[in-house]
Amino acid sequence: MSKKNRIRIYVKTNLKENTEVVCDEKQAHYLLNVMRLKIGDEVYAFDGKNGEFCCHIANVGKKNCVLKVAQKFCDFFESPDLWLLFAILKKDNTDFVVEKATEIGVKKIVPVITDYTSNSKPRNERLKTLVVEASEQSRRQDLPQVEECMTLKELLRMWDKSRKLIYLDESLSSQSAIVQMPKCESPAAILVGPEGGFSQKELEILRSLDYSYGVSLGKTILRAETAAVAALSLWQALAGNWQ
Repeated sequence: MSKKNRIRIYVKTNLKENTEVVCDEKQAHYLLNVMRLKIGDEVYAFDGKNGEFCCHIANVGKKNCVLKVAQKFCDFFESPDLWLLFAILKKDNTDFVVEKATEIGVKKIVPVITDYTSNSKPRNERLKTLVVEASEQSRRQDLPQVEECMTLKELLRMWDKSRKLIYLDESLSSQSAIVQMPKCESPAAILVGPEGGFSQKELEILRSLDYSYGVSLGKTILRAETAAVAALSLWQALAGNWQ
């Protein structure tokens, strides 16, 4: 199998060479029935902290399979300390944001309830599943942490002021977002409002904080999920993480 098209899975077991890992029923189904692998075939596994390892299917059971860890394929590398805070959207759009934020590279994802939030809270376990799948696909070495939903007020109450808070504000001038964006270095967080943006009261609070920075993404009005992807991509590019 080409390493470019390698099959990757995330495992909770600490990986090291010359050990065995038991895949759960869902993983076994994916490897054996979806990907049609058999004993001896190659699988790459990562555990979120020790790097990525080349493994081989050593044994197959009715509801699981066993991987033999052969050798380390690459060392662990950590994503930058960038958080995405986003107002809850419709289910499909929320899923899209979580998936793309994982691929682009964030450390933490926090669904937020704002004044104009009208959608129901997403199930945390479903979002965590999306994070695992997106990490496997994008060749990340770590998994972003997914927090439970919280209100914007709760979020700001417990905020660590050493972390820059970059919020999207479409009412700002048309000055380039590159100019408006503060120095892109960790730790930082990007806050994206709902369809319709933040309320006037929320904007007043955000503008009053000495650790917050408002950024406009241009003259056109972007959908919330598009704005999230654009802002994260801009930050990563300016931070030099895509060189």
